[in-house]
Amino acid sequence: MYNGMTYEDMKEFGFNIPIRETVHPIFEYSNLPVKLVDPRCMPLRAHATDAGADLVSCDNAIIYPNEMKMVDTGVAIQIPRGYVGLVYSRSGQGKLRIHLANSVGVIDSDYRGNIKVILVNEGDDPYEIHAYTTRIAQLVVTPVMLATFRQFAGTNEEWENTKRGTGGFGSTG
Repeated sequence: MYNGMTYEDMKEFGFNIPIRETVHPIFEYSNLPVKLVDPRCMPLRAHATDAGADLVSCDNAIIYPNEMKMVDTGVAIQIPRGYVGLVYSRSGQGKLRIHLANSVGVIDSDYRGNIKVILVNEGDDPYEIHAYTTRIAQLVVTPVMLATFRQFAGTNEEWENTKRGTGGFGSTG
């Protein structure tokens, strides 16, 4: 079983089954189904080895300084169970001080609507978005552990401690 799926489920969804079940099963997808408002909305990679596929806007828009705006990518995607879509800002937008309002967007495997992002303009100039040409975010699809959680019933002494312990923000320098 992997991420809540039996190997029979994986075969049904077209997953490649690992030869040895003891090896962490990472599956390679090359054709995830997408529904597009327009063919020009297709998520694309600039290079074949890029982790993220660029998402474009399907509408024209202007985001003025200190404004945020929801932008539709025109893409709906069928992400398989056991995977998650993560939407990140594009690195080039950092120079313009344009970023996602929530840092990273999470697309669960059962979501079937269009991917939309909320962009924030912290720059000094209006940010123009041109339909089908302005790359506004990038999508990474990756395996996810669908963990369940249980209350720890032991004592503080039994809690597995580490060298870092409870050191949080800034604790490593």
